[in-house]
Amino acid sequence: MRTKPLPQSDVQERIAPLAKLPVFWNLAGKRAVIAGGSDGAAWKAELLQACGAEVELYCETVHLGETMKALVERTSMIHHTHPWHCGIFAGASLALADCETDDEARAFFCAARAAGVPVNVIDKPAYCQFQFGSIVNRSPVIVSISTDGAAPILAQAIRQRIETLLPASLKQWATLAQSLREVVNCRLAPGAARRLFWERFVSRSLSTNEPPTEEAAAGLLATAERIASAPQPGSVTLVGAGPGDAELLTLKAMRALQAADVILFDDLVSPDVLELARREAKRFLVGKRGGRESCRQDDINDMMVRFAKAGKRVVRLKSGDPMIFGRAGEEITRLKSEGIVVDVVPGITAASAMAASLKTSLTNRDYAQQVRFVTGHSRHHELPRTVDWASLAATNQTSIFYMGGRMAGQIEQRLRQHGMKGDMPVVVVSSVSRPQERRWAGPLKSLAAAMQTMGVDDPVLIGVGEVFGGMAESQFSPLETVMDQRQSNSSPSSLGAMTFSGR
Repeated sequence: MRTKPLPQSDVQERIAPLAKLPVFWNLAGKRAVIAGGSDGAAWKAELLQACGAEVELYCETVHLGETMKALVERTSMIHHTHPWHCGIFAGASLALADCETDDEARAFFCAARAAGVPVNVIDKPAYCQFQFGSIVNRSPVIVSISTDGAAPILAQAIRQRIETLLPASLKQWATLAQSLREVVNCRLAPGAARRLFWERFVSRSLSTNEPPTEEAAAGLLATAERIASAPQPGSVTLVGAGPGDAELLTLKAMRALQAADVILFDDLVSPDVLELARREAKRFLVGKRGGRESCRQDDINDMMVRFAKAGKRVVRLKSGDPMIFGRAGEEITRLKSEGIVVDVVPGITAASAMAASLKTSLTNRDYAQQVRFVTGHSRHHELPRTVDWASLAATNQTSIFYMGGRMAGQIEQRLRQHGMKGDMPVVVVSSVSRPQERRWAGPLKSLAAAMQTMGVDDPVLIGVGEVFGGMAESQFSPLETVMDQRQSNSSPSSLGAMTFSGR
């Protein structure tokens, strides 16, 4: 079987570089020392106390701010009414200070380091071994956001957005999960069965604003019993990865990627989409590109069957929408014949992404009453022989040719042979929705020549129809002329032949 291994570069970059290592630190019952009585120091002291740390404050009373003074009065924090000194660090797990000058900050930092105590000096990154993030508190669920000091306001904005996504009741559900974890782990073996239980738990806890009822624990344990008593069959989900931009992925597709044991992905699936997949999932590149060595469809089908019968949850990740020129029909037929459960998660097809990128309605009622999606090549690497070219050459419609870059000259020829005028507006977009997206606009009669400039190494869409008329003037400015100016002058048309890069 001719499967392609994951490229070595992808293996090495499974985790992108991190500015800092995010660590959740258990400070319960641990001694933490703080120097300074400012409001900033008070906030950090309150945070440490919330983690169960035994906080000791070193600051003269006259220098206590109102917030710190109130905190000292209402909590068990120990207040030493003298400045810090080198002897305060013995037995401390953490040291924190608010220093007015760099000299004082440097002295505190060096003293703490000499004692082997991790240290943070507020608002002085040069004297910080660790940093405090912006926090979303649903303890025991805790989310911390850091921008490595680059943009604290950005971290706050991200926190506010996450606050709106996580229901307040998540705290109670997470507490319930803690109480059930040991029992569930005893009843369900590691692997698919245990993960299935917790996925159902997560789905339930994140879909409600209500805390768990008294009967919730018993119901969940009954669910664990049912899962334990029945073998868990494998499954296959055909997932549409969209045209490339990871932000165009659906929420359902993300959940499928996060639940997958095995991912078979196409050559056109972007690394940004793969980055959203479950880290532990095994990934196999089964790329299929016209004009290149590809994995045979039968081999891909065999892989899906083999993994599913081994009890794995398989994601067949396809660019665009799996049901549009994705050979999904063949795969579904084979999986059903093997008795394997198969689901489909639709994706944004490339034509929709192109229309959005161009800000052009494919069904503008002044020009088009139908849209045609047409494959630009067959399994024999030529134009499909069954295409009704006379129908495609008719007016009042928009035609989008997928995978038609190498066949552009023949597409132009066939349409004109069947009556389409040479000045019919055409748009070509390669790598739609991706950073390297490129576009060309011109008349049909210039399509073949334009493709020589555009190139066919990247995935190409060809749009034909009056809806694309006038784009050169209204949308594609400034433009780089790619056709010979003399040809343009000798063959005037209603649409100039233009190309440009970027969006």
